[in-house]
Amino acid sequence: MISLSSLTAPERRPLIMTICGEGGIGKTTLASYFPGLVMVRAEDGSKSIESRGDVAMFPVAKSTNDVMEAAMALLTEEHPFKTVAFDTVTKFNTFAEAEIMEADRKAGGKGASINTALGGYGAGYSAVANYHFELRKIAQRLADEKGMNVLFLAHVEVESLDLPDQPQFSRYTIRMHKKSVSHYVDDVDVVAFLKLKTFVTGTDKDGKRASTSGDRIITCYPHPAHVSKNRLGIKVDLPFVEGVNPFAEYLV
Repeated sequence: MISLSSLTAPERRPLIMTICGEGGIGKTTLASYFPGLVMVRAEDGSKSIESRGDVAMFPVAKSTNDVMEAAMALLTEEHPFKTVAFDTVTKFNTFAEAEIMEADRKAGGKGASINTALGGYGAGYSAVANYHFELRKIAQRLADEKGMNVLFLAHVEVESLDLPDQPQFSRYTIRMHKKSVSHYVDDVDVVAFLKLKTFVTGTDKDGKRASTSGDRIITCYPHPAHVSKNRLGIKVDLPFVEGVNPFAEYLV
């Protein structure tokens, strides 16, 4: 029974965030700046941190079950880790789609694509989203019960938005169906989008060209060009500086 005696004051807690961007932009490197990091790898993006002796890594997973077992090991066994990074949830999504299509074929279904699996009409996408729901539940328990920061690393793709109150436009989003994207956007503290700092030169007549200094920035406030947000009051781009965690002040 819920009563007024259950009321509590807000308190600092572990950070749960999604780090997204194009391949090679530095998602794994940024994750490595978080304290006591252990990586649950659905793909091997560790080349950029191979000299880091302070980062622990599970073997590269070959299935959704491998990822879930690694997460459960962190939940049920004693360990010193303070941060877990799932690298990447987009690869985990690929595993889920393949497993659902294979199960559908074995059951006599078409299973030619995730769009037609389980009878079509979005059933395949809903089944994939349930995989993400289960992973998200375990991740939440790691934060609540183990006091771990949780990082979801994700690749991006471009989607077209046709909103009722403005012209159609494109933006970057996480590379998975929107039913699954919600698990890594709606109920997290930060969605950080990594990108190159770019400049546009030239004119409409001569042709505009994009160039960059090579510097990277982190955007985690709402922006029409990509999925991003935060609950920390951050309203400006954060610099990506080698060896520096720009979220350090928000960690427990």
